[in-house]
Amino acid sequence: MTILLLGSGGREHAFAWKMIQSPLCDKLFVAPGNAGTAAIATNVNVSITDFEAIKTFVLAEKVEMIVVGPEDPLVKGIYDFFLNDEKLNHIPVIGPSKIGAQLEGSKEFAKEFLVKHNIPTAAYDSFTAETVEEGCEFLATLKPPYVLKADGLAAGKGVLIIQDLAEAKEELRNMLVYQKFGAASSKVVIEEFLDGIELSCFVLTDGKSYKILPTAKDYKRIGEGDTGLNTGGMGAVSPVPYVDAVLMEKIETRIVKPTIDGFQKDGIPYKGFVFIGLINVNNEPIVIEYNVRMGDPETEVVIPRLKTDLVELFLAVANEKLDEITLEIDERSATTVMLVSGGYPEDYEKGKTISGLENITDSIVFHAGTKLDNDTVVTNGGRVLAITSYGNDFQEAIKKSYQNIEKLHFDKMNFRKDIGNDLL
Repeated sequence: MTILLLGSGGREHAFAWKMIQSPLCDKLFVAPGNAGTAAIATNVNVSITDFEAIKTFVLAEKVEMIVVGPEDPLVKGIYDFFLNDEKLNHIPVIGPSKIGAQLEGSKEFAKEFLVKHNIPTAAYDSFTAETVEEGCEFLATLKPPYVLKADGLAAGKGVLIIQDLAEAKEELRNMLVYQKFGAASSKVVIEEFLDGIELSCFVLTDGKSYKILPTAKDYKRIGEGDTGLNTGGMGAVSPVPYVDAVLMEKIETRIVKPTIDGFQKDGIPYKGFVFIGLINVNNEPIVIEYNVRMGDPETEVVIPRLKTDLVELFLAVANEKLDEITLEIDERSATTVMLVSGGYPEDYEKGKTISGLENITDSIVFHAGTKLDNDTVVTNGGRVLAITSYGNDFQEAIKKSYQNIEKLHFDKMNFRKDIGNDLL
């Protein structure tokens, strides 16, 4: 098959790394890709949201499958674009329909779906600029800390957790009236704070049946000890050591199954990944949020643990035959540590030369924000590289990642030195 993968991050490099191992994948294009994907596939300079340009490329290159990495093209309706075009509708798109993608595109839509299908989630209400004062009154009925979520896509940065009521009211006004997150916060969901341990559950579905992928836990804050600003993710561990069979059974029966059943009941076409952000409160799993794609950097630890052919899985999703496949998982642990640009998640510089890549042994380097500049790999984003390792337990795996990080360098390189410490 000739396959087009959309995206340019560590998640997409991990997908590409796994997909080219499949005998079913003859040719892999990645749009726009990065320096890592350039080494194993063919990068294409096409915007992931320019559907007409994607159509032109797909027809010219006789592409037979589209795999969508990030959420943007899904929320903008790439699945529907292909389905409604007679020249394209025979080409499967791995990713949900536009209405399915609203689970990530709108926090309010996701909350309504959860409540409708009796899936455990935090109590909430949503507000607009017109009802901002009602929102302030609602905040006063809650106990701190206060959770404010921009309704739309805010690149993983639209959630605020605030201890002080006056500050929470001020931030609510900043989001709704002064558009702190632009159009994404034209509506804000306020919900009760849940105290527990977060984890991520990843599901691949053809809309009818599903496979639960390995669990993972990521680390969002820039600073050690989970301090400082939220990022797109600073590292990840898989599997999550404290998730036992009892908790997994609760997650499947109370959350995963009702979610997939909900797609069918609501007539939502969904062929792709469901990433369920959970919190474990006294051994009871509760949904914090849905995402409609794989997480990043969780993909960099989940995909390396898949023994099953990824392209075969995608074909089964396209043909609604996922129930015929047995998922094989590597029993080893996998960990990843993100190397980020100095200043990230605020202002940072690009174009810094990366050295030492050729010296890495016993780890996999997944490129995130990189590009080639005259055959030299340089930084091209906030999160630059993900260093993934296997081990008999996560401590062994993380040790390998940190040992290899010592061989790498770029100007102002930053990373967290405590990934996994909370699990010890």
